Amino acid sequence: VQLVESGGGLVQPGGSLRLSCAASGFTFTQKAMGWFRQAPGKEREFVAALSYRGGTTSYADSAKGRFTISRDNAKNMVYLQMNSLKPEDTAVYYCTAGVVMTEREAAYDYWGQGTQVTVSS
Repeated sequence: VQLVESGGGLVQPGGSLRLSCAASGFTFTQKAMGWFRQAPGKEREFVAALSYRGGTTSYADSAKGRFTISRDNAKNMVYLQMNSLKPEDTAVYYCTAGVVMTEREAAYDYWGQGTQVTVSS
C-alpha cells in the first residue's frame, strides 16, 4: 500500500496550492479518503474527507470555504485545493485512506509520508 503526496511548498499568504495524493496497493474505489495536517508542536488534525464515490465531503471549520477535496477514481488520485492560504495553515499535510469518511484519525487505515506546506511572506 502506498499513498504518495505531492504539491506542497512555500506560498505567500493569500496564495493557493493544490496537493495531490497518488494511491496504490489497495482498491481505491472502496476507500474514503482524507487529509490531515500537523503543525510544529501540535497534534495532527483533521482537514477534509471524501466518501468513496466522492459524493459526500466533510471539512474542518478552518478549511470550510477555502479548501476543496476531490478525487479521480479512474486515476487513483485525491486532491486538496487550498485557496486563501494563511500562515496558520503551515503544516505537514497527510493523505489517508479508510473504510469510512470521518474526522477521527484512528479510523483511517493507510497514511502517506506527508508534504510540507509553508505559508509565509
